[in-house]
Amino acid sequence: MSMKYERVSVYGLGYVGLTLCAAWSRAGYKVLGVDVLEEKIKALNAGLMTHVEPGVCTEINRAVSAGRFNATSDGIYASKHSDIKLISVPVGLDSEGFPILESLVAAVKALAEGLKTGDVVVLESSVPPTTTLNLVMPMLEEASGLKAEEDFYLAYSPERIYVGRALEDLEERYPRIVGGVGTKSSEIVGRLYSKIATKGVRIVSSPTVAEFEKLAEGVYRDVNIALANELAILTSRAGIEYDEMAEVANSQPFCHLHKPGIGVGGGCIPVYPRFLINLAGSLGTSMDLTDTARRINLVMPSHTARLVMQVAFKIGKESPKLAVLGLAFRGGIDDTRFSPTYDLVNALVKSGIEEITINDPYVSEDTFLKELGFRLTKRLDEALRGADIVVIATDHPQYEDLNLQDLKEKTHRKRIGVVDGRHIVKDWRNPPKGVVYVGIGRPSQSNL
Repeated sequence: MSMKYERVSVYGLGYVGLTLCAAWSRAGYKVLGVDVLEEKIKALNAGLMTHVEPGVCTEINRAVSAGRFNATSDGIYASKHSDIKLISVPVGLDSEGFPILESLVAAVKALAEGLKTGDVVVLESSVPPTTTLNLVMPMLEEASGLKAEEDFYLAYSPERIYVGRALEDLEERYPRIVGGVGTKSSEIVGRLYSKIATKGVRIVSSPTVAEFEKLAEGVYRDVNIALANELAILTSRAGIEYDEMAEVANSQPFCHLHKPGIGVGGGCIPVYPRFLINLAGSLGTSMDLTDTARRINLVMPSHTARLVMQVAFKIGKESPKLAVLGLAFRGGIDDTRFSPTYDLVNALVKSGIEEITINDPYVSEDTFLKELGFRLTKRLDEALRGADIVVIATDHPQYEDLNLQDLKEKTHRKRIGVVDGRHIVKDWRNPPKGVVYVGIGRPSQSNL
C-alpha cells in the first residue's frame, strides 16, 4: 500500500459514526465527522458531546483538544480533506417496509464531489444486498469521473457493534468483515482495518456477501427472540417459569434460547429481516420463517397490553393510571429507535388507557409521547406515584433492585398490578398484600 493514509472522514455521527470517529482517532488518524445536525456539530467541536458509549466521549473530546477531530456539515469539504471515507448514515424503513436511502444517496453525492485518485471509500451502513455494487459504485464513478479499483478503492465493511459497548466491540470483540469491489480494494481496506480491529480482518469474495452476512446476523437474533417469545407465552400459561426452563435447556451446547420480552427494537433487528424478505420477493422466493418471526415479535407489545388489561380487571380498575418504566429499546442506553414501548403505548391507548407516565433515566424528550400528551420523566418516584399498574418495559440497570413491596409503597396505592416485560422483579413468587404480578414467561401471582 504505497499511499500514506492519514485522514479519515466519517459520514453520519450516530451511535456507529461517533464510535468510528473515536476508534480511528485513537489509532492516530485525523478525523472529520460529517452530520446534518448543527447542534451536534457545535457540541462536538466544543468538546461538550455527551454519549452513552463508554470511552467514546472521552476519546472524541480528547481528540478535539489535540486537534485530531473536527465536525462539519459540509460533506464535500470533508471528502476533499480526507483520504479514507467511511459512510455510516442510517438506512431505515418506510411505512411499506422498503428501505429509506435518501441519507445514503446524499452522503455519496457529497463524497463523490471531493473524491480523489487513491482515496478509499467504505460503506458501513446496514443496507440491502447489492447496494455497494449497484448504487454506491455507479454514483461515485459517474459523479467523480474516476474508476473504482483503478483510481479509487471501494469496499463494504459492516459495523458489528452492540449499543452500550460499541467501542470495545469495534476494537476488540469481533473480527472485521471486508468485501471489496476487487482484490485491490479488499487488500487495502483490510490492511487499514487491521489497525483498529485487534481480532483481525476476514476478507470475503464481494461486497454483497458482506452486506448479506450482516443482515443474516440480525435475522438470526430476530428468529430466536420470536421463538423465545412464543415459548414464554406457553410456559406462562402452563404454570412454568421460562427462565428456569431456558437455563437448563441451554446447558446443552446446541441450544441457545434467547430472552423473551415486550418486543424487539433498535435500528438493526426490526429492519434487517425486511431487507432480506424484500430481496427474496424480488428473486421469486420467500422467507416464511423470517416473516413469521417478525410478525410474532411485532405483536408482543399488543400481548403485553392485554396482560395490562387483565391485571386492571383483577385489581378492580376500569381506567387505571399506568407507569411505564423504560422508553429505550434496551437497558442502559438512550436509543429509542423502533422501541416496542411506542407500540405498547399505542396498544394501551386503543384499549382505553388515558393516563400513562413514562420513566426513562436516559431519555429527556420524545416527540411521540409529547404529541399524545403523556409525561416523560427521568424521576422514577414521580412516575410511580399514584400508578395503579406498573409496566416494566426496558431492562435498565436502574430497575434491577426493584421489588414488589418497594413498587407498592412508591405508588401509594392499596392495590397495584405489576406487568414485568423484562424479568426484572426477583421476588415475584411472593407478592405482598394487595399486589398482582404478571410477567412474560412467568406464572401469574396474586395476593389480593
